This record gives sequence, structure tokens and C-alpha cells, in this order.
Amino acid sequence: MPSPKAKTRSQARAAARLAAVQALYQHEMEGTAIPALLHEFHNHRLGQVIEDVEYADADVAFFDDIVTGVDARRDEVDRAISAKLAAQWSIDRLDKPMRQILRAGTYELLARSDVPTAAVISEYLDVTHAFYDRREAGFVNGLLDAVAKELRG
Repeated sequence: MPSPKAKTRSQARAAARLAAVQALYQHEMEGTAIPALLHEFHNHRLGQVIEDVEYADADVAFFDDIVTGVDARRDEVDRAISAKLAAQWSIDRLDKPMRQILRAGTYELLARSDVPTAAVISEYLDVTHAFYDRREAGFVNGLLDAVAKELRG
């Protein structure tokens, strides 16, 4: 059984991942600049109650790393995803929330060697369940697993 401290850290990272996907979605939809987006999430979303929904306390540094990392390495991240899509699919054909889930997960696989592969995939399956049904979760699992094999061996 994980210690309370480990569990709290895990929950904070899970909240950071979900918030990062939401922030990346907002960035794509509205074109909000990354610094403004980080400021908004730091001050108005992470750990707040909005419309009777309490946003969990998130690991802010982890959130910032995912959002800024995906933005800075978008071409590299998108190439890794595109390489694993079926021939007739492009990353632009994926719906916007799916694109952000895959980008965030791929970024972690690419840049966060401190996070075990199984943890990355499992956590982004949880994020996927917040937006989609089982079929899409299977797609995320398969794609992130393929990307992990390519990036992490």
C-alpha cells in the first residue's frame, strides 16, 4: 500500500495531467498564449471550485512542464504520434481532446524518463476516461504503447 505522501503526490500528478490536457485544448481552441494560460490555471483552476466541481490540487511544476514541453516540442511530439497512426489518418483528423491527450502522453514518454512507461500509459487512460468511452481508451492505450516502444525501447 502506498504511503499517504506517495498517494498525495500521485493524485497531484494525476490532477496536473488532466489540467494540462484541458490547458492544451484551450490553447488550440482559443489560441491563448502559453504564459497567459499558465497564469489562468495557476490562479483560477488548479485546486479551485468552479461550478460546484472541485479541481484537485495539482503538482504545478509537473503541469507547467507538460504544457510548456508539449508546446516547445510539438513538431517532435506530433511526428512520434503520426508515425503510429494508420496510413490514412493524420494527427489533424483526430478530434481536439484526443490530440491533446496523445500529445501530453507522448511528451511524457519522450521527456520524462523519471516517470515509468506503465504509469504514463495508465494515467493517460484515466484522463481518456474523463472524456471518452472504452473504445477510445483502447486506441490511446495502443498508440501510447507503440510510441513508448519506439521512444523507450
